[in-house]
Amino acid sequence: MLSAVIFDLDGVLADSEPWWSQIDATLLAEYGVTYRGEYHQNVVGVSYRFVVEFYKKAFALSAPTEEMMRRRGEIATEFFANRVDLFPNVKEVLEELRQMKLHLAVATSSVSASARPFLDRHQLTGFFEVIVTGEEVERGKPAPDSYLCAAEKLGIPVDKCLVVEDALPGVAAGKAAKMRVAAIPDRRFVDPREYEKEADYVLGSLKELPTVIHSLGLISRGTP
Repeated sequence: MLSAVIFDLDGVLADSEPWWSQIDATLLAEYGVTYRGEYHQNVVGVSYRFVVEFYKKAFALSAPTEEMMRRRGEIATEFFANRVDLFPNVKEVLEELRQMKLHLAVATSSVSASARPFLDRHQLTGFFEVIVTGEEVERGKPAPDSYLCAAEKLGIPVDKCLVVEDALPGVAAGKAAKMRVAAIPDRRFVDPREYEKEADYVLGSLKELPTVIHSLGLISRGTP
């Protein structure tokens, strides 16, 4: 049976994917690169280190990786603090899951300086028993580290955890952690058919999640 739901942040709770190309354009402009989001699909849902190393190779940049990671975090922090909004129905869904007596956590590739103020600004922090951010784990997604860390902090076995993701690297991370994965592809950017063989469940929106959990018998019917 299911005991915990572990959420990705970007693209699941935060409607942030449209902003990441602007964040990265701002970053790359500091290094003399004009970027228009042409590599967005290559850097969705992965660690800051992976993103920076990808851009360094793509644009033949020699700047230190750690420096670029730090600047990306600083730029993202400003965007998350002032511009990024929630997807519809987030609070209602989290409240419904909490009423089901499920333990809730976040496992994100974003750094704490952007993720935690965002959750605070939208009054979501109180829903989550555990929040794991990108700098807390050695390997970012698609490695399973962030999801394994969240389960360990919750004290819940991996086979009782459900991951909610929007990006294929995140889906891969959840599966590598031996957890079930519900994918919510952002149809503005990806073809949901690509997820059908990768995730256990493919949803049209976050609003469908409580119904799916009940209909698949993942929790007791007697749970409030």
